[in-house]
Amino acid sequence: MQIAMVSQHASPWATLGAADTSGHTPHAVELARTLGAEGHDVTIYTPRREPDAPRTHHIASSVRIRHAPSDVGEWLSNEFARHRPDLVHSHSRGNAQQALRAAQRARLPFVQTFHSLATPSRSGQQADAATLPQWRAEDSVVARGADMVIATSTAQVTYLRSCGVATAALTMVPCGVDPTTFLPEGPAVSRGRRPRVVTVGRVVSWKGIETVVRAMAAVPGAELLIAGGPARTEIDSDPEAARLRQLVSDLGLAPRVRFLGRVPHERVPALLRSADVAVNVPWYEPFGIATVEAMACGVPVVAAAVGGQLDTMIHEVTGLLVPPRSPGTLSRHLRVLLADAVLRESYGIAGADRAAARYAWPLIARQTLDCYRRVLARAPAARDEPPPAPAATRGGS
Repeated sequence: MQIAMVSQHASPWATLGAADTSGHTPHAVELARTLGAEGHDVTIYTPRREPDAPRTHHIASSVRIRHAPSDVGEWLSNEFARHRPDLVHSHSRGNAQQALRAAQRARLPFVQTFHSLATPSRSGQQADAATLPQWRAEDSVVARGADMVIATSTAQVTYLRSCGVATAALTMVPCGVDPTTFLPEGPAVSRGRRPRVVTVGRVVSWKGIETVVRAMAAVPGAELLIAGGPARTEIDSDPEAARLRQLVSDLGLAPRVRFLGRVPHERVPALLRSADVAVNVPWYEPFGIATVEAMACGVPVVAAAVGGQLDTMIHEVTGLLVPPRSPGTLSRHLRVLLADAVLRESYGIAGADRAAARYAWPLIARQTLDCYRRVLARAPAARDEPPPAPAATRGGS
């Protein structure tokens, strides 16, 4: 199958953990790699973020990234006319309308995956209450124009139905985790004798790191490692990191809380394996890939009962669900878990089993391919006609 993916956040030079990238940043790339390994040909179209990035970057024998110029819509139309795929799969809000229009011009089936939600809980992230209605309107246009919409969680299904997406055009396929990298066996970051709590994610207010810090004040003797945000040498210049560091100082937690800064994704498994408990307590979370990665590493998780984490976590089986913005509740659960090694082991085993059985990339790729086949099976015959001739294209390859 010839597959064209469009993603605003798929550059191999994207910095995971930075404020402007998210847990779903590698989604399109990892899905493409897995599909490529199964014999499909995939091109990912993403905006050029680095001036010296090559126009085409091969990441596998049949998988490549094509960096788009600023005029993404016209450029995509020309690309689809010159190198006609079987379908187009968009993975982001930012370029979704342009990708939809380009697919329609080329008479190609169009699939959309949303990785974020224009819901009130998102207020306080990079969107404010005035922005959300506009985003919701844009989501509705794309969702209704798509041949199929893929949600990554039950919360997204509910949201997309409220946008007017027909049930027949809506399905759910979660995000994936690499089962060869995120697994219980493997190296772990060295540690001392203190019980260790780890949280991984962007250092932004809605991720709930302040909640974790405040909870640690009532978890005596334990240490907290915070991974994410800017590089370690740049933490002091980051406003949110500086605010949190001041809070740590005010609470007298400096000896027990460490800001690791940005941690390369390939080093995250070793960090997670060193933890007694992983914590992920945002108040807005469409999916929660950090939670699944911790589960895959066999680490018990305490997660906020929001968004996709209501799907990925099974309360009192793979870990514990807690209300967001509730440091008191979080601290009580941490004290219980850190005092009970048997309970931690039980949750860790169950979490690893669930991650391997439900979220491994090969399974996610098969489910996505099933969506593609359903779309192609009902594609109008008009789409088999030759597309319009491409307009003049820019130079470069």
